[in-house]
Amino acid sequence: MKTAWFYLLVGGMFEIGWAVGLKTTEGFTLLWPSVFTIMALVVSFYMFAKAMTRLEIGTAYAVFTGIGTAGTVIVGMAFMGEPAGALRLFFVLMLISGVIGLKVISKDDPDVPVDPKLQPEAELKFQGGER
Repeated sequence: MKTAWFYLLVGGMFEIGWAVGLKTTEGFTLLWPSVFTIMALVVSFYMFAKAMTRLEIGTAYAVFTGIGTAGTVIVGMAFMGEPAGALRLFFVLMLISGVIGLKVISKDDPDVPVDPKLQPEAELKFQGGER
């Protein structure tokens, strides 16, 4: 798995963590659930930012939020007593299919960032320049 996609997957998992954690904070009135939720939020966005240095913004954001959305719905159904009707499951599968589809059709090159200004060393390497 390419590094950017790994960052995106990990960031999406931490997004699930902070979304579920947010429910357990009771409006940020409980200290430790609040601390863990904020930590998960920071890690989630850090990983997302790292992934976006090599992936197209539209694809990266759609996949990131898709992982978070589908994962949070699944956790809610599996562990928090939320309803798991046939239509709900169908639409979660549609979300997952969309995420997989975007991954399959994406154009990513591990050697060239999407925006070379984000990583000057890679830009020079790509353009044949030297420092």
